[in-house]
Amino acid sequence: MSCRHAKTVLLVEDDADLVALISLVLQEGGYRVKIACNGREALAKLENDIPDLILLDMKMPVMNGPEFARELEVRHGRQAPIIVLTAAADAHRRAAEVGADAWLGKPFDPDALLSTVRRYTG
Repeated sequence: MSCRHAKTVLLVEDDADLVALISLVLQEGGYRVKIACNGREALAKLENDIPDLILLDMKMPVMNGPEFARELEVRHGRQAPIIVLTAAADAHRRAAEVGADAWLGKPFDPDALLSTVRRYTG
C-alpha cells in the first residue's frame, strides 16, 4: 500500500459541464481536483496551496486565461506546469502566448487529457 499523496490539479474553467467531465476523469485517474471558475478565483486558491498542475481555459469572465497567467507569474513565478484548454483554432499559439507547457484543443479525448496531465505531474 502506497503512502504517496495524490497530485493536485487546479482546473480553471467556466463551463460547468466541462468542469464535471474533467473532474471525473482526473479523480478516476487518482488526482485531487480544485476548481476555479475564472482567473481571479484561481489566484485566490493559489494563495494557500500551489497545485502540481494547472489546467487553464483561455476565455472566461472576470479574468481570462492570459490575464491569469501574467498575474500568476508576478505573484508566484512558475511553480506549476500549465496546460491550456482552448477551442481556438490556433491552440498552440494561444498556449505559447501564456508560456504554457502544453495545450489541449476542445473537444478533447478524456484519455488524451489524462495522459497529458500524467506527463507533467510525473
